[in-house]
Amino acid sequence: MAHTHHRTWESFEEMHKAAEAGDAAAQCYLGICHQNGQGVPQDYAQAVKWFHRAAAQDDATAQCYLGFCYQTGQGLIQDYGEAVRWFRAAAEQGDPAAQFNLGVLYEMGLGVPQNYAEAVKWYHAAADQGEPQAQFNLGVYYESGQVVPQNHEEAVKWYRRAAEQECAPAQCNLGLCYETGRGVPQNVREAVKWFCRAARQGDKTAQHNLGVYYASLEAAQAATQEEPPAD
Repeated sequence: MAHTHHRTWESFEEMHKAAEAGDAAAQCYLGICHQNGQGVPQDYAQAVKWFHRAAAQDDATAQCYLGFCYQTGQGLIQDYGEAVRWFRAAAEQGDPAAQFNLGVLYEMGLGVPQNYAEAVKWYHAAADQGEPQAQFNLGVYYESGQVVPQNHEEAVKWYRRAAEQECAPAQCNLGLCYETGRGVPQNVREAVKWFCRAARQGDKTAQHNLGVYYASLEAAQAATQEEPPAD
């Protein structure tokens, strides 16, 4: 989860003292250290303890991390209702990762009644702040016309923003839009470019699409070579 606090400490010990003294940013950082095993043994329960302390002080980053712990059952018993609670607290403070995760829980109906309109609302909020997975999901909604009016140009806009941040599914879908001329003028060269970028990241659909493209290209070249010369 990509979050940053802008405060720094001279040493781990200094950060630990600040956390013990009630500094929310230090508490959140200490939670991250325990979660990742940075400077301390990896200990998910300790991570949760420090995330809780910072989250109780309205630290949005810690609230998002705590929501993630509840969502995944990392360091405590999995509880989607608690995940929703903490993601919402952070999302309402404008945290894009929390906004995206809250959207996912609404889309899946985990911890809340399934509500696609709420999912799209939170995806939009996160996408506007540059969250690539939210941008991709928003593009899917615009392409399918579910909840929002179908709009291929809008789908392409969001796929492109996510694709430029190396979101492989968005790169693949952008390639498909170029291949079929949905929302953009048809352009096989651009389609292949985006399929290649997605395929390099292991996207199976993009790898398949590239294989189909090159197979058809080889078949066309073979057919051309087999044509008898014109009289």
